[in-house]
Amino acid sequence: MRGLLLTICLSLALPAMAQEMILPDRPRVRIDTSEGSIVIELDAQRAPLTSANFIRYVQDGFYEGLIFHRVINNFVAQGGGYTPDHVLREPTRDPVPNEAGNGLSNLRGTVGMARTSKPHSATTQFYFNLADNEDLDPLPTRWGYTVFGTIVEGIDVVDRIAHVPTGPSMTSDDLSENVPEKNIVIQGATFLNPLRVGQP
Repeated sequence: MRGLLLTICLSLALPAMAQEMILPDRPRVRIDTSEGSIVIELDAQRAPLTSANFIRYVQDGFYEGLIFHRVINNFVAQGGGYTPDHVLREPTRDPVPNEAGNGLSNLRGTVGMARTSKPHSATTQFYFNLADNEDLDPLPTRWGYTVFGTIVEGIDVVDRIAHVPTGPSMTSDDLSENVPEKNIVIQGATFLNPLRVGQP
C-alpha cells in the first residue's frame, strides 16, 4: 500500500515539475562555504523530486548565509536550515515526497535529505554522510532518508568540517548538542549545468 501511494504521489507531482524545470540526468551544484567549496552531483533519475526541490532552493538563493548546524564526526554534517544566530529560516515550499526507496544508499560521500520523524517532511536541510550510514537506509518495516547525490569535489573540505569542535547551542533549544563552536557558513550555492525549459 505504501508503495502504491508513493507511486501515485510521484505520478501527480512529476508532470507539474517537468513543466517548470527539465534537469540533466546528473546536475551539479557547487556549495561555497567558509571552509571551502564542495561540488555535488545529483541523481535526477533516481531522486527526481528531491533533486528538483534542492535545485529550486539553490536558484532561489535560499542557502546563502545559512550554516552547518549539526556535525557529528563519523556520522553526518547537516546544514541548510539555520542562520548564524541559530534562527530557523522557514522553508518556502511544501515538503518533498520521500524517495528513499530509490536504490541509493547512505554511504560515505553521499548527500541526503534531513527530515523529522515523519517520512515525507524533508524541505531544505541536507546532510553529507561522513561514514557509511546504512542504518539511514529504508527497510521493509520503515522509511529511510533519501540519498540524492554524491560529493564529486571537495571531500577534503567535508572532512575538515567533520573535525571541527562542537557543543550545545547557546541560543536555540531546537538544535542538537553537536553545533560547531565556530560557524561554518554557506556563502552561496550555484547550479552548474542548468538546461533551458524545453531542452531534451
